[in-house]
Amino acid sequence: MSSRPRVLVADDHPAIVTAVCRLLELDSEVVGTVTDGGLLLEAAQRLQPDVIVLDVNLPHLNGLDACRQITQVNPEIRVIVFSAMTDPAIPERSLAAGASAFVSKLADAGGLLSTIKRLCDDRDLARS
Repeated sequence: MSSRPRVLVADDHPAIVTAVCRLLELDSEVVGTVTDGGLLLEAAQRLQPDVIVLDVNLPHLNGLDACRQITQVNPEIRVIVFSAMTDPAIPERSLAAGASAFVSKLADAGGLLSTIKRLCDDRDLARS
């Protein structure tokens, strides 16, 4: 990718949003943040990010339902479900909802950065 990926962050915990944004700003352009699943749909349409990093547990519309709606409307947006849920079915349910990847909040922070880079590189190769 010739420019930094444009990322939208969705999580209902302000401390997580702040930490994720600080991490992502190393390699990405954070174009917005939301703390509500309903607001996420509008922000995704308005901001047209390359990647959305979202939690499963969001108020008003959970992350998996938001993912499903976003990827149906704009399949070019890569969605990474970023969750601390330990339910072993969540990664599979995330992919079934249209997510491009699942990254555990409990894993090394570098995993999120490398996943964003991989997804954006894969998309650029598909366009070539």
